[in-house]
Amino acid sequence: MEISPVFAQTYQHYLEQINQIDFLSKAEMLGLERDGDTLKIPLYDKIYTFSTEGLREKNEKEITPAVQVMICKYILTRSAGAPVIEDKLVTYREFKDSGPLTSYFTTNTNKILETTFSGNLPLLKEKSFLIGGELLSSDMYDLSLRYYAFPKISVIVNFNDSDDLFPAKCSILYRSVAAHYLDMESLAMTGTLLAGKLIAP
Repeated sequence: MEISPVFAQTYQHYLEQINQIDFLSKAEMLGLERDGDTLKIPLYDKIYTFSTEGLREKNEKEITPAVQVMICKYILTRSAGAPVIEDKLVTYREFKDSGPLTSYFTTNTNKILETTFSGNLPLLKEKSFLIGGELLSSDMYDLSLRYYAFPKISVIVNFNDSDDLFPAKCSILYRSVAAHYLDMESLAMTGTLLAGKLIAP
């Protein structure tokens, strides 16, 4: 697979930034485990390691450029002096500065899940459990599931199946504090990555 030059350059730029800070000291703030000179970083159903040599995955599998960028931004973005914001559930659209990416996000997350799992909630549940999804109780939705993109970034998928009157409807929620941990582009990618995992064969 050919790696996008833009993503590759961005990744190298972020690596340089991370190596200029004491990234290991951010472990507790980010909910990460520290192993010697390495951070262990869960991203949905996979665990990556980060050291001064860069990002690694078990068995030296190739890591997609988008994942490289997301993880670097997770390490870099949160700062100890960040202002306190209200912690509530919000849609992606409700985040400040999400505007330019809202259409992209909806098309590549909500709409894909609605199309794929309409009339097949058992499959959505099965796929969710395979990647660490947790079933939530809900009186409003046919299926409500919580996933963890990163330890401090939960993603909730609420799904109402199609019926005689209405098509399937999916909503995706984050906690508002996610804005402390990722920029809007990377946050959008956590949604598209989740959708990709759920619809994978």
